[in-house]
Amino acid sequence: MANPKRRHSHARGAKRRTHYKLELPGLSRCTHCGAQTLPHRACPVCGYYKKRKYEVAITADMASQD
Repeated sequence: MANPKRRHSHARGAKRRTHYKLELPGLSRCTHCGAQTLPHRACPVCGYYKKRKYEVAITADMASQD
């Protein structure tokens, strides 16, 4: 198996890693309230997904726990 004969410099390793970066998630708009949500998930503001109410919204859950 091939092994490197010499150590690569720090700059050379950094040049190779320049394209390893995080990408922003694709966001879509909620059809019910217009808030930005992750696709294929219930809206965290109103709790709707595909025009159906699935669960109580996160903001209502937080208020009821206090």
